[in-house]
Amino acid sequence: MKKYRIVIIFLSTFLILLTGAQRVFALRAEALPTEISPGDAFLVKVEGAGVSAAPKAVFRGTHLDFTGCGEGCFETVNALGLDTRPGSYPMAVNVGHTTVKVRITVKPAVFPTIKLTLPEKEVILSPGDLARAKREERLLQSIWQRETPRLWKGDFILPLPTQISTPFGYRRVLNGKRISIHQGIDMRGHEGEQIRACNRGRVVLAKNLFFGGNTLVIDHGMGIYSIYMHLSKFEVQPGDVVSKGQTVGLVGSTGRATGPHLHFSMRVRDISTNPVSLTRLPL
Repeated sequence: MKKYRIVIIFLSTFLILLTGAQRVFALRAEALPTEISPGDAFLVKVEGAGVSAAPKAVFRGTHLDFTGCGEGCFETVNALGLDTRPGSYPMAVNVGHTTVKVRITVKPAVFPTIKLTLPEKEVILSPGDLARAKREERLLQSIWQRETPRLWKGDFILPLPTQISTPFGYRRVLNGKRISIHQGIDMRGHEGEQIRACNRGRVVLAKNLFFGGNTLVIDHGMGIYSIYMHLSKFEVQPGDVVSKGQTVGLVGSTGRATGPHLHFSMRVRDISTNPVSLTRLPL
């Protein structure tokens, strides 16, 4: 009987250890959502990693950086450019010696075209204005290249509780020849209305720019930036760490704007991203 008890104890211990091992190493990786449109953001989440080192993954030639989201949990936010062709895109997520395959489907998308007729001086810039616009574009590009530790917490929100007047991705044909792609969203607003930070982050720019007027840029970490244009007033300054929902500026019509509104855009790893898609991620 003693011999049988030893065998039973051994088997019980083995089953407990096996169950624990399965629980620790039940590795799972997924992309959310699984179907997106060009210009949308997506989340890659890894659970049951069972290791302290972050996963490694490459998607379309870009290395993805993960951040912790709990025990054995890692996540990263990424985006696809507007020029991404429809199709199925594979991704291999490596955790230690284990590889999990993830697939993202890009749906066809048709972005409407708006034809506008404007005074020629508003379409063709003077040499001075053009030089200024190029300097400011280089300044912004230098910001998008920086990748800092994660500051954002939880889901992203829209900065105004108002309607979107011009969605992301619209093509604007100016005077029948010049094409401009709307790489953000325009939100209706009254002069002086409070604008909220879409998530926690650090202010890295509060400056009057040629196109955007009073423009505010917040770095949320991990290559995610939010941009607020045409403000009438800044309520924060570079270096300030702001919380989600905090008032950061007031609606205005500075820069190349025909009336009070907020042009709100986001960059994810130097990709112009539909802000609405970020607010839908289960963060």
